[in-house]
Order: sequence, then structure tokens, then C-alpha cells
Amino acid sequence: MPSSPTRPASAVLAACLVLAACAGEEGDAIGRDTEPFSGIAEDEVIEVTGNEPFWGMTIDQAAGVAAYSTPENIDGTRFKAARFAGNNGLGFTGTLASGEGVVVTITPGECSDGMTDRTYPFTATAKIGGRDLEGCAFTDS
Repeated sequence: MPSSPTRPASAVLAACLVLAACAGEEGDAIGRDTEPFSGIAEDEVIEVTGNEPFWGMTIDQAAGVAAYSTPENIDGTRFKAARFAGNNGLGFTGTLASGEGVVVTITPGECSDGMTDRTYPFTATAKIGGRDLEGCAFTDS
């Protein structure tokens, strides 16, 4: 049976989040928090915005769907988004109708879009097909 294009992306995302969670100071292995990231509730909608190139994403965790938008596609392309909570953030994987794999990571940390004075509470990175994108993320809470 052919493998799904999201399986490799899920494995890569999981490995990255696990490795990121292992990073720390020497001797920090004992007593480290091993709970999954809880800074964004599972029912919250996450808004992601990026520029250069301009892009956006709305992730509806409760519905398990996301919409990726660009200036050329303002309404966005909806796709199923699987959620993964690591120790240091969230990951989402899916596949666009075009067959391009999507991997998005949301991590806590002050983020500026570089165009306004607004700061956001989360940073976002996305790999869509062969494109690497960076941006900021926020929720309504």
C-alpha cells in the first residue's frame, strides 16, 4: 500500500518537536517538564500571519481543519489538520488538495510581523510543499 504524504511529514514534525524539547542546559534532564504543551487550548482557533511572502492560516482545532490563504487565494484552501502537542509547542500536519504536504509549528515566544508595532505571543513556521514560511500566531484568548 502506498504511504500517505502526511506520514513522513508527521514523523519529521514529531522528531523535531521531541528534539527541541530535549534541548536544555547540561544536567537539565532530571526534573524537566514532560507534559504536553498546554499554552493553547485544544478548542481554540489559531490565526497565523506571515509576510515576505504574504500568507495566512486559520487553524480550527476543534473541527480539525485549517485554511491556508495567500493574496492570490484570499478565501484560502481548506484541509484536514492533525494536531500534535509536544513539550514546547504545537504541530499540525495535513495535505492540500494539490497534494502538497503541510507542516506547521506554533511555539511560544514574542513575535513581530516586521511591518507594524503589533507583537504576537507565538511564532509560527510552516513548510508547504517545498516552501518554508515564517510568521506569527495568536488566539482570541
